Amino acid sequence: QVQLVESGGGLVQAGGSLRLSCAASGRTFSSYTMAWFRQAPGKEREFVAAISGSGSMTRHVDSVKGRFTISRDNAKSTVYLQMNRVKPEETAVYFCAAGTWVGVGTVTSKPNYWGQGTQVTVSS
Repeated sequence: QVQLVESGGGLVQAGGSLRLSCAASGRTFSSYTMAWFRQAPGKEREFVAAISGSGSMTRHVDSVKGRFTISRDNAKSTVYLQMNRVKPEETAVYFCAAGTWVGVGTVTSKPNYWGQGTQVTVSS
């Protein structure tokens, strides 16, 4: 069993930065591909970024490339999402996910575990 706890959400102005963290319990953190998803009001949950267990491979949705960066620290069992130059339309609840996907290219919206989510609000 893995428990995921997100933190770091809040209110930020458009163009600003925010770093989300997701702390995982358990001793098998490095065996999971980790991902971030987001869900805006009235919209479906969407993929944002993923990182392999070793951290050597990452994937970001096109809309955040060059602005968001996913990373992980296996010693701390934590995955991060650095968000720069955020936009108002990126206001959403951001969820951390852990999955046994084979590679970052196979990440789906059905992970093994979800976090509870953290609200990010971008003001214009």
